[in-house]
Amino acid sequence: MPRFRSIAATSTLALALTALVAAPAGASTSAEGGVTGEQQYVVLFAEGASASATRAAVEAAGGTIVSENTEVGVATVVTTEADFAAEAAAQSVIEGTALNRVIADVPEAQKGAGAAEKFDAAKADLRGAEARASAGASTATGPAKKPVAEPLAGLQWDMQAIGATVDGSYRYDKTEGVLVGILDTGVDGSHPDIAPNFDAELSRNFTVDVEVDANGDPIDGPCADEPDQSCEDAADVDENGHGTHVASTIGSPINGIGIAGVAPGVTLVNLRAGQDSGYFFLQASVDALTYAGDVGIDVVNMSYYVDPWLFNCASHPADSAEDQAEQQVIVTAMQRALDYARGHGVTLVSAAGNGASDYTKVLSDSSSPDFASEPGEVAYTRDLLDPASCISMPSEGDGVISVSSTGQSGRKAYYSDYGNGYVDVAAPGGDVYDNAEGTRQYPGGILAAFPAALAAEEGAIDENGDVIVPWAVKSCDASGETCAYYQYLQGTSMASPHAAGVAALIVGQYGKSDKVHGGRTLSPAKTESILFSTAVDTACPVPAEFTYVRHLPSGATATATHTCEGGPTKNGFFGDGIVNALTAIGR
Repeated sequence: MPRFRSIAATSTLALALTALVAAPAGASTSAEGGVTGEQQYVVLFAEGASASATRAAVEAAGGTIVSENTEVGVATVVTTEADFAAEAAAQSVIEGTALNRVIADVPEAQKGAGAAEKFDAAKADLRGAEARASAGASTATGPAKKPVAEPLAGLQWDMQAIGATVDGSYRYDKTEGVLVGILDTGVDGSHPDIAPNFDAELSRNFTVDVEVDANGDPIDGPCADEPDQSCEDAADVDENGHGTHVASTIGSPINGIGIAGVAPGVTLVNLRAGQDSGYFFLQASVDALTYAGDVGIDVVNMSYYVDPWLFNCASHPADSAEDQAEQQVIVTAMQRALDYARGHGVTLVSAAGNGASDYTKVLSDSSSPDFASEPGEVAYTRDLLDPASCISMPSEGDGVISVSSTGQSGRKAYYSDYGNGYVDVAAPGGDVYDNAEGTRQYPGGILAAFPAALAAEEGAIDENGDVIVPWAVKSCDASGETCAYYQYLQGTSMASPHAAGVAALIVGQYGKSDKVHGGRTLSPAKTESILFSTAVDTACPVPAEFTYVRHLPSGATATATHTCEGGPTKNGFFGDGIVNALTAIGR
């Protein structure tokens, strides 16, 4: 399915929920999949309120519950009452409401920003706009520098950097039975380098795609064009590619084709919370997290931020009262869901973001809200955001491991967000400008699985299945009968799954038998402690004011200076250090 959304290039990659945009069960819908005649709200209930009391309160305010998560105390409500929010505020068991805004328009300021999709400002920079390369150049795998287990391992500088290799951590992988949940745009469970480790039975899709906005312009694209001709995709589908890449980095198996992930023996579970367009909304994210806790997921990766606010502020003066209420509902509901998952044994890992900003300093946000509730509404600049009262979810949630990104040289990637006290650990996420010349080089990205249908749709392969772009690679098994595609991406979305994979290795190495769900289990606190203590200490650059110089394909030169604060064992660029698969399992 084509993805038409564009966003500001400074948006995080996660990139990448407020409330369910598509119509929930029971809401009236148009032929295009939009909601008609009713408003939708996400309602946050007071903790401990009974089901009977919450339902009575919603009814008294003039609403009808169509979807609820009782563990977290959140419900999606539809109403025709114009004063529903005020009436709900008068109910003692309702803590807050947020308009579940149907996407109406892509803000003009964001349409012209030049980024590809919500996650993919860094992806757009990696790919650029040059013409297709020759098939020979783009499909070459390059000679391996040493004996390797998988055909493309020689291109995996990222795995070599963290000791995840055939003569490194792969020799000691004990992750059979360890479950890793991928909260993302979906996972292509049929990809040859994912299928052996994919658990279709446990996988779920918690969101629904939206075809068009209120103006009839595409958002996720026509459902009829999807392989299943539906906006309600199966739980083994990824029509964006982001989630498949993340899953592959974590757990592609050693099977004689393509690559291997950080934890090649792990079990991958698709917990789809993001739409094809890259939007992640609150209800889907909350539901995915609580499900993860209920079914025994050991680690989740969250390479996104919760739409529509990059930063959710308690009382920023530029925000209306309604916007402030919505942001507080997002923070509270998400934190409840994160607490629920962590309390049920789930280690929480998240991308730090791709805005090239220090999250511990006062900053501006010109990308929020990143979709509009009415035609013509645009994002507005919010200056002087106070880091003490403005929170990005989930990366700044309590109990969440925030991961910054590094390039081939080990430097912090030019796009990666940072901040002393914000970043917990760092991991390879790619930086195509991390070379002596400061020019774009594709091997500087992270290579991982690429759904074949998307490879064809995005023009990466020709009618014969041969790769014709420099950012994609094809690999076949020894027989030549089974082939798969891989793409280079970069971003903190790519760094986070490296840390999640190492966390899975830790669960496998040090965990105990999970008598309830099977497999192994280890408390998130212990997993986190080992991850932090075994990360390789990486000091700030000297001088600490590091200037990035990028010579862009257009001929222009971009420069930016980021200041690293902290000491050699903990600082704003690398946190407690760069994760390492081999040291994490005591080798």
